[in-house]
Amino acid sequence: MVASTSQEVIPEDPTAYKTQEYWEERYRKESSETTFDWFKTYAELKPTLNQTIPSKESSILMLGCGNSTLGEDMYDDGYKNITNIDYSATVIQQMAERCSDRPEMKWLEMDIRDLKFDDKSFDVVIDKGTMDALMCDRGDVWDPSPELIKEVKAEVDEVTRVLKIGGKFIYITFGQPHFRKRHLARDCWDGIKVSTLGEAFHYFIYEMTKQC
Repeated sequence: MVASTSQEVIPEDPTAYKTQEYWEERYRKESSETTFDWFKTYAELKPTLNQTIPSKESSILMLGCGNSTLGEDMYDDGYKNITNIDYSATVIQQMAERCSDRPEMKWLEMDIRDLKFDDKSFDVVIDKGTMDALMCDRGDVWDPSPELIKEVKAEVDEVTRVLKIGGKFIYITFGQPHFRKRHLARDCWDGIKVSTLGEAFHYFIYEMTKQC
C-alpha cells in the first residue's frame, strides 16, 4: 500500500473537506492501494484503544472510514466485528476490494449524519478526523456558524442513537477541549474523558460512555 502524500489532493479552499464532491473526486484519482490516515495510525493508538475496547468481540462502527488503514489494522489485531461507513461510493468499493481477505468486515456507503442502523446497534463508535472535516469552516472557531453546529449535532445525535447502553464513542482529533466539548456534550454520557497523544503537537482522544 502507498500512503497518500501528493500535494495535488490538497484543496485550495479547506472548506472543500466538508463536501462529498471533494472526496469522491479525490478517491477517483487514487488507486485502491492508496491510504491516508488523519492524525495517528493504529500502531500509535493501539495501547489506548486496547484499554478502551477490552473485548475483541465488540461491535464497532467506523465513521467516515475513507482509505485509512485503521479498520484493517484493528481487524488484524482481533477486532473482527467492524462496520465501516463513508459517503463516498468510490472509496467504499475500493476498500471492500482491498479488504476482500477480511470477510467479516462490512463496508457500507452511508452519511454519518443519517445512519441507517437500528437504535442501540453498536458497542463502540469511532470517529478519527471525520468530525473535523465537517468543521472545516471559514468562520470564527470561538463562534461557529449555525450550519456547522447543525451538521455536527446531527452526527453526534446519530452516534448516541445507535450506541448500546454502556457503549462508547471514541473521537480522535486535533481539536482542543474548549472547541470540541460544546459539540459533544449530551445528557446520556457519563462525562467526557479527554486524553492526549504526542509531545510537541498534541492530539486529543475524547471518550464518552452512554449511560441512558
